[in-house]
Amino acid sequence: MPASPLVAPLTELRRHLGARREVEASVDLPGLATSTAAVVDGEPVEVDLVIESIPQGVSVSGTVRARWVGQCRRCLDDVLGDVDVDVKEIFERMPTEGETWPLGADEIDLEPVVREAVLLALPLAPLCDEGCLGPAPDRFPATVEDDDDRDDEGEAELPRDPRWAALDQLDLGD
Repeated sequence: MPASPLVAPLTELRRHLGARREVEASVDLPGLATSTAAVVDGEPVEVDLVIESIPQGVSVSGTVRARWVGQCRRCLDDVLGDVDVDVKEIFERMPTEGETWPLGADEIDLEPVVREAVLLALPLAPLCDEGCLGPAPDRFPATVEDDDDRDDEGEAELPRDPRWAALDQLDLGD
């Protein structure tokens, strides 16, 4: 099985403080999704990172790009977008929980860093356009199941929400 392009050897890099190694790859990372957006299936995640030897371990910096798809929060149409994430991480032998990553003896696996960066950049509430007005009334008509609730003009009167009943008691000085 071929080695992942996101696994980088460290032996030579760690021998010289300040030594650098570039990692450029297009990788398929299935399963990158939140409840509202997901990386497009079959689209590669573009990775352009630099690994640099530092006294405590290695630093990783660069960018990660991916194409995502989701549903607009207003009209529910499909939305496509791109994430372009700056990555700046530290790998150490004794990592600090939630702040740095564990450093392997001979290599580091950048896949968890790339996955986390993309997942955190996916939109929580995608929007197709700032001016989106929501569902088109012709596509999603409002219907009332009971025809007995009609006012004098024959219009259907929508049932009232009982949680608002206390407002009917207010005297606003009309």
